[in-house]
Parts: sequence; structure tokens; C-alpha cells
Amino acid sequence: MLLKQTKRLSVIASLIFAILIQVLIPNSTIQPQAQAPYFTYFLFIVGVIFVAFYGYSFLNKKAADKLEEKGPLFAGGALLLTIINLVCSKFSLLPVLFFPSLDRVFGVFVNDLPLIIECILSSGKLLIIGFAVGAILGFTTGILIGFNKKIAYWVNPFTKIIGPIPATSWSPLVLSLFSTSYQAAVFMIALSVWFPITVMTSNGIQNVQQTYFEVADTLGAGKLCKIFKVGIPAALPSVFLGFFYATTGSFVTLVTAEMFGCKSGIGWYLNWQKSMMLYANVYAGLILLAVLCNFIITLLFKFKDKVLGWQKGVIKW
Repeated sequence: MLLKQTKRLSVIASLIFAILIQVLIPNSTIQPQAQAPYFTYFLFIVGVIFVAFYGYSFLNKKAADKLEEKGPLFAGGALLLTIINLVCSKFSLLPVLFFPSLDRVFGVFVNDLPLIIECILSSGKLLIIGFAVGAILGFTTGILIGFNKKIAYWVNPFTKIIGPIPATSWSPLVLSLFSTSYQAAVFMIALSVWFPITVMTSNGIQNVQQTYFEVADTLGAGKLCKIFKVGIPAALPSVFLGFFYATTGSFVTLVTAEMFGCKSGIGWYLNWQKSMMLYANVYAGLILLAVLCNFIITLLFKFKDKVLGWQKGVIKW
């Protein structure tokens, strides 16, 4: 019981330690000062959330188990932030130009909030269009390769040659083929999504047990019925893996693609701030990118667990 309570309280203790370090030790004099102690505000907000969740854990066993499981992990994260705070903000052991204080990094989310929201919306629109095009083409190509040996004979070599090449490597050619950089960015994202979905979909279909199709033939199922009622449902675990790989690949391509002439978006924001040597803004953009990517993949896993309830917990994120 004592060990369980220690795990639940670990994150609160770690946050209290981080707040004490932040408040009691002054920032280095050579570190440019932020407009306000934004990192302190962040620690207090997170601390209040976890204190409230700790209180709620006495009323809900599921919440208690969750806090017991994740508490030490979040405590380690708070400790890591404390170490970064000491190295960068308090003692300036690294060059202050490239390693700003956490107050300045977290202050970006307050001072640049309207621009950040605009960049999120712009990147979201670009990502949705590119991902949708790539996913539709990849899923269709995967089905054709998986069910038709003649198509597989001609398309598979093309997939094996084109697919492994990073989508961003095509940027010189793509920028000359499309009339706008936005269209080129959509193409590169679609290409980065198309390959993993194609490969995993076709692989999943080809690995479906032949007995499933034999039973369907016995019951009088037609070709379309075997494709949509037998093959695709049985291949869904592999299809979802393709979507997960495509999601991470699309984010990498998104950031690179937005650096080629786009006038908004997270990638554009990172490139602009780097050219201005505002590294606090660069780190804030990277944090935002990591949070958004993690959020989208988490949603995909939740959707997968709903669709494939029998596979829940086999692959975790």
C-alpha cells in the first residue's frame, strides 16, 4: 500500500521540487530574461491538475491504477525539465543563443498564440488533404496488388523502386512540375503516405488464410464479396499498421514540404524562426509538433481498438 501511494505521489513531489528550484534559484545573468515566469505558471497549472487527479483517485479505482502506473513516468519527465532548467536557465552551462531558458520557450505559446493557431490550422489543412489523397491511393493500390497477381506483377517493382525513396528527395523535381509550392507539398505528403499503406495493405491481404476464401466459395460468395467481406476485414491489422507508419512519415514530410515556399504552417514557422535565430520559438514549434503527432496517433490507436476489439492491447502506443 505504501509503495502504491509513493508511486501516486511521485509526480506531485517531483513538481514541487521543480517549483522550488524555479523559484528559489535565480536565473543566470547572461540568460536573456522572459517577459514573465511562464515556466513557473506551467508548473503550477500542471501541479494543480495532478493534485486534483490524485484526490479523484481516492474515489475512482481506475484513476488510481492509472496514476500508479503513469505517476513515476510523469515524475521522471518533471525531473528532466528540472535538469534542463538548471543547465540552461539557472547556470547557463550551454550557449544561451542556442539553449534559451524554459521561461522564454513556454512564453512563446502565450506571446505567439494567434500565429501558432494559424500555423496549426494551415498545417492541418495541408496534412488532411495530402494524407487523404495518399491513403485513398495507397489503400486502392494495396487491394489491387493483394488480389490480382497480374497487377502485382507490374506494380510491385514500381512500388519497390519508388516507395523507399524519401518523399522529400523528390522536392527539386516536384517543385518544377507543379505550379505552386502548396500543390507540391500535397504531392510529397501523399507520396509519403501512399507507400506504407500500399505495402501493409497488400501484405495483409496476401497473408490472409486461404481457408477463409475457400469457405466463402463454399457459401457461394462472389469476387466482390470475398474482397470486401473476407479479405479486407482479415487484413485490417496490417492496414492499421500502415496508417500508423504513414502518420509519422507524413509529419516528417509536412515539416520539410512547408519549408519550400509555403507562407504558413508549422514547418514554415520553424524555418522562419531558425533564420531569425529565435531558438526559443524553434523549440516551442518542435514541442507543438511532437504533441500534435502524438495526439493524432493516439486517436488512431483508440479508433483501432474500437474496430479491432479482439486485438486491443496487442500493439500499444
